[in-house]
Amino acid sequence: MKPLPNSRTDLAPLLAFGAHPDDIEFGCGGVIALETRANRPVHFTICSRGEAATSGTPEQRRAEAEKAAALLGATFEWLELDGDARLEIKTAHAIKLAAIIRRVRPGIVLAPSLVENQHPDHGRLGRLVRDAARLARYGGMDDLRRLPTHSISQLLFYALTPESEPSDITPVLLDVSQPEVVAAWTAAMEAHASQTSARNYVELQLTRARLAGQRAGIGYAIALFPNDPPVLDSLAQLGRSARRF
Repeated sequence: MKPLPNSRTDLAPLLAFGAHPDDIEFGCGGVIALETRANRPVHFTICSRGEAATSGTPEQRRAEAEKAAALLGATFEWLELDGDARLEIKTAHAIKLAAIIRRVRPGIVLAPSLVENQHPDHGRLGRLVRDAARLARYGGMDDLRRLPTHSISQLLFYALTPESEPSDITPVLLDVSQPEVVAAWTAAMEAHASQTSARNYVELQLTRARLAGQRAGIGYAIALFPNDPPVLDSLAQLGRSARRF
């Protein structure tokens, strides 16, 4: 994937968590393409093999996930928790996720929105990642002593459906309008052929991005929802507003 002309090599990694093999690509794949083109290392942690899905076997979905991650320029790993459609909120799970955060040492973490939606695993994983981000910085966690503590800069949630977008959080809009970014994102979504053959998820997500882009007068945008208000060093770090006054 061709990097942007002003790309940097000193960016802290981005760590993205998905409950299922296609969640990251459908929910925020355009953001991943944008960041890898800027030379930010991106790592996926996928927390089930999608074995409860009506379409596609776990083996198919694993191969699709590997292809999609490669298309986006990301590395990835599998983490077996309770299995697809069986995820439970457990401290032991949060500790496992915190260990990954300590090992990868990301600046930014992406996780599914906490809002309940069509699949119970999404919101539950979001809660677990939120807890894990806190545990990763606690020096007294005996279960994690083998790894140095780590504090992330931002936890941002992505929404897989309009219904899972938080209504009480002002989103950060990422401009993903560049043709190369849209192409990479589209290809990564299409790599999950077992899922897109059942429903046109690609057009669904692109339509959502076009609608979000209309809010800001751009072609495509993806909304991310901060767990905490972003803190800026100066007003110079503010980008343009979505509203045209």
